[in-house]
Amino acid sequence: MPFEMKLPDIGEGVAEGEIVRWMVKPGDAVQEHQPLVEVMTDKATVEIPSPRTGIIASLHAAEGEVVPVGAVIVAIEVAGEAGIVAGRPAVAHATGGAAAPSAPAARLATSTPATPARVQATPAVRQLARQLGVALETLAGSGPGGSITTDDVKRGVSAGAGGGAAAPATAAPAAGAEQRIPLRGLRRKIAEHMRHSLDTAAHFTFVAECDMTAIVAHREALLPRARQAGAAPTYLAYLVLALIEPLQRYPLLNASLDDERSEIILKREYNLGIATATDEGLMVPVLRHADRMTLLQAAAEIHRLALAARSGKLAVEELKGGTFTITSTGARGGLLATPILHHPQVAILGVHEVRKKPAVVEDRIVARDMTNLSLSLDHRVVDGAVGADFLYAVIARLQEPAAWLTPERVG
Repeated sequence: MPFEMKLPDIGEGVAEGEIVRWMVKPGDAVQEHQPLVEVMTDKATVEIPSPRTGIIASLHAAEGEVVPVGAVIVAIEVAGEAGIVAGRPAVAHATGGAAAPSAPAARLATSTPATPARVQATPAVRQLARQLGVALETLAGSGPGGSITTDDVKRGVSAGAGGGAAAPATAAPAAGAEQRIPLRGLRRKIAEHMRHSLDTAAHFTFVAECDMTAIVAHREALLPRARQAGAAPTYLAYLVLALIEPLQRYPLLNASLDDERSEIILKREYNLGIATATDEGLMVPVLRHADRMTLLQAAAEIHRLALAARSGKLAVEELKGGTFTITSTGARGGLLATPILHHPQVAILGVHEVRKKPAVVEDRIVARDMTNLSLSLDHRVVDGAVGADFLYAVIARLQEPAAWLTPERVG
């Protein structure tokens, strides 16, 4: 009988996984530790390697299918089993003649494939490449660590980097027709989480304006030294440090709600989720123990987590344990947003573009560096007045950083 590989226990609390992409097909020869399949869980996307050397006999789950941990997902004809001995067809000594090898056994006997070099690309990029008929192996990656991005794939289409592959079944439709893209992988998980959050929490959003002029000046003065240290701070790093004291003063915002037991869980750690856009979709790596960090340490860790998220190298642990989330529109601008809670957390803060705008200061109209902050809350836990007090406490710290951002806190 072929060896039956089951979906392993990928992480704590993970009961099932979605088959995002098979890297093999029936009849393929595989080596032990060669990646077989990409699986998406609630925590992360992981590649599952082959536990044996052999021939793929059959696949037991389709791409896009959600399977429970412990379910058989692939069968492998293994050397030394099912009539295959050390890579050669077994000999039938009882009859004095050689047994005819099965087709998979014959393939294993005549092929010694090396583990293929892995092109660095996220599942979403790989799916786009398949749809457009682009061979990833022919592209030069412009992403972190040489990874292939969606822009690289699109340039490959213009350059004709098809690698001789057949036209994909989901080729781009003619003008006016429809194109259907399966809702799979991280995109499906995002959809499920957003829907669950909206169905469960009582969302409301409070928006206020913040004068960032003092932060802009502080950052510009700090940049030369920070760049020498390799940790140039963004406005997001300043916000991280500005949040800590208000979260300590208003503990209901650094909390979660256990719906099953009807309990509010106040968190004693300050682990801030940083919403990060990737080619797969939005991921939320966690800045752990943000209250213990200096400004430059927070800047360096935010940068590291963003690179890891965009190159698909985040560890499962780096996506767990968040107590409060920050999401930023960055340079894309916009006046305000209504961020959706990262359930079961009860608060998320949206940060918008910092831009010069006219403002009234001491009865004079002057140009100031302004932004808007959008705080979404679960009204079941946090009342509007508490949320407003919290946000104005954050704004007060951002508008007067000299009162708390000491040299020791800068780092």
